[in-house]
Amino acid sequence: MALAVIHSRAQAGIDAPPVTVEVHLANGLPNLSIVGLPEAAVRESKDRVRSALQNTRFEFPARRITINLAPADLPKEGGRFDLPIAVGILAASGQLPQNALEGHEFLGELSLTGELRPVRGALTAALQTRQHGRALIVPVQNADEAGLASGATVLGARHLLEVSAHLRNQNPLPVHAAAPITADATAPDLAEIRGQHHAKRALEIAAAGGHSLLLIGPPGAGKTMLASRLPGILPAMADQEALETASVHSISDQDFNLKTWKQRPFRAPHHTASGVALVGGGSHPRPGEISLAHHGVLFLDELPEFDRRVLEVLREPLESGTITISRAARQAEYPARFQLVAAMNPCPCGYYGDASGRCHCTPEKVRAYRARISGPLLDRIDMQIEVPAVPRELLIARSPPSAESSAVVRRRVERARRQQLKRSQCANSALSNRTIERLCALDQECQRLMERAMARFGLSARAYHRILKVVRTIADLEGSHDITPVHLKEAIQYRCLDRQLPN
Repeated sequence: MALAVIHSRAQAGIDAPPVTVEVHLANGLPNLSIVGLPEAAVRESKDRVRSALQNTRFEFPARRITINLAPADLPKEGGRFDLPIAVGILAASGQLPQNALEGHEFLGELSLTGELRPVRGALTAALQTRQHGRALIVPVQNADEAGLASGATVLGARHLLEVSAHLRNQNPLPVHAAAPITADATAPDLAEIRGQHHAKRALEIAAAGGHSLLLIGPPGAGKTMLASRLPGILPAMADQEALETASVHSISDQDFNLKTWKQRPFRAPHHTASGVALVGGGSHPRPGEISLAHHGVLFLDELPEFDRRVLEVLREPLESGTITISRAARQAEYPARFQLVAAMNPCPCGYYGDASGRCHCTPEKVRAYRARISGPLLDRIDMQIEVPAVPRELLIARSPPSAESSAVVRRRVERARRQQLKRSQCANSALSNRTIERLCALDQECQRLMERAMARFGLSARAYHRILKVVRTIADLEGSHDITPVHLKEAIQYRCLDRQLPN
């Protein structure tokens, strides 16, 4: 029979929809045509496949070859269909048995010599293949990545000849065993930061509840050091969270690092980054920094230096946890449940309010500098704190006071997070407004305190609910079921930072 059907996978956002590769050989002048909405890289596969088959001593049929990539309305891109097309031609021409094809899915790019080259999205394809009970044949360079999908049957191959020998049952490919994961013990420690007890406390609360955080202070106060140590005190990722994060990195244009796939990502884009770099996009949509920080930390240093229009794109994903990239021909949705940490100076020179009086910024310059960050974006940041300069005597001290390590703080954070997951199956930052009001029932004294704070600082309804989420996290860290005025006062001071400008 001059017809073969091969199973493969496309890439659409973070999904790997199934693609059926149908190869038909007919009489007529020798020709090879690919239909089914192929893009340039897919159309070029006919030349790669022809050379690969000829260089591996297979016969390339001198007939009219039609290759259909179904469904026809799904765009196909990349070299991932080289291997299924080559296998389909061999099966349709009788050079490979067709009865071995049904239980397999194929993914891989071919070189002109028949060697297999890695492709993006092997992990997402393995997750989908597992649900259909088939074995996935991928280039050996993608085998470790695809093997992260527990329960999936992954077969790694180096050459087209190995795939053909496997399908003929001459030399079966071994099932790839998951590679051992070694923990990286080089994360920076919180104990290395001298002083800044108030900022460390805020960092612990942010880690326990998954809250966003803004650090405001002069140059050299340790804002970047504090932010870089946040991943070290965050709870370990659950297997499902790690797979979601790894899937985003698998489909990106960056190299997939197997050694760090269970570590929470820390992304710190430069302030010259464009909106597309931050949220994702392009003619062929790719995930941006906020999706690459999924279940991790997105750190924006020198926040006012970012283009204001770039910062405004953060508002929707901060609320929804997803980002949708829409183009004329396609649409892609990526997860974006990240923890935002930002840092900024109090004025253009960075020393506004310093006791030395070195700041000479006029009130107009200070207002213009701070106006680069819109009110709606600031309203979505849960905690906003000042990070003062470290005292000189503490910096030069040979024996600074001992400080808690990241491991000690992390144990408290994990205990509080376990309580949150047991109570509501999510971190406090992800609670709905109705749920948080139920969990944070305020007594009369706390209600009066909240009313005074809202009146004095002009808080919005969003700010009110975010204060409730922070105070719930503070109570969880203390192991308290009830909200006390002490908890509420601490939560309010993290939200209502006094940033009055000079007259």
